[in-house]
Amino acid sequence: MSQGGPSAGGEFELIRRYFQQAALTAAAPESLPLLGIGDDAALLETAPGQYLVISTDSQVPGVHFPHSYQPADAAYRGLAAAVSDLAAMGAGPLGFTIALTLPDTAADWLADFARGLAQGAQDHQINLIGGDTTRGPLNLGFTVFGQIPAGQTLLRSGAQPGDLLCVGGSLGDGGAGLQLALEKRLPEELSSHQRDYLHQRFWRPRAQLSLGIALRGRATATLDISDGLLADAAHLAAASGVAVHIEQSSLPASEALQAWPASIRNEWMLRAGDDYRLLFSLPAAMLQAVHAEQPDVRVIGKVQAGQGVWLDSGQGPQAVSGASGYQHFYPSSAGAADD
Repeated sequence: MSQGGPSAGGEFELIRRYFQQAALTAAAPESLPLLGIGDDAALLETAPGQYLVISTDSQVPGVHFPHSYQPADAAYRGLAAAVSDLAAMGAGPLGFTIALTLPDTAADWLADFARGLAQGAQDHQINLIGGDTTRGPLNLGFTVFGQIPAGQTLLRSGAQPGDLLCVGGSLGDGGAGLQLALEKRLPEELSSHQRDYLHQRFWRPRAQLSLGIALRGRATATLDISDGLLADAAHLAAASGVAVHIEQSSLPASEALQAWPASIRNEWMLRAGDDYRLLFSLPAAMLQAVHAEQPDVRVIGKVQAGQGVWLDSGQGPQAVSGASGYQHFYPSSAGAADD
């Protein structure tokens, strides 16, 4: 975190100067709160028959993103990761709060952070409605609020044998983007355009809100891929009491990811975190309608009776066991951003 620049002042001046601005508090005018920043709590009114959806995420340097970062990127990334949980539930965004722990209040850091946060708020059409600031080691805590019509909430627990297993787009870009963020050696054939793409996919992912809404009443189980495909597929399988079968040859790779050897691509598509694509099960009869609205959706396998995750990498289905993605407090987890 930058130590340069003048102090941003006390807590309330910090809030007024950097966060109580129209770009954040009126990013989505149609969902303004009854009571927003400035009181002890936010008040949100949802229409009759609407469920309120709430999720909280923390972002810590060296765990969720590298120690070398731009504040605007960290802000955008943190908000997008939290909003992705709303997408996984099929919810539309209402607002968010931020709990910001800062080592200091350097004005240049805060100004850049606020710019990235405002861009993320506008891109995801979600208002900042409150939060808290305190001194300590850097931690970015986001709580997001969304709504969904009663009876249309997407859960992890409804997958049925015979359903198709689908993802909302290319996989593995989070793993490749981390290499870029850590300034690791990159393939010589990786173009500047592809580097920019991977930078955006890692630092500025877009939560798949429109896909989540399109899956209402269609998908039988849904979650977002934040810890790696295999790890998150295991969550879906366990919650639904089914077996998930994945065809490795069907995994979608971006043009940028194809600059790496197949073995590395496959590892990232299967185990690297931070893709923030939706993973969902879908009755075959629903595929055409979903694909017409969301053309990036790809079928990567099937749901079958049984339990666990099975991977066919060309030699028939093999059971996947053990930690297969990023897990906090697990020393050998794949995909951690520690540099």
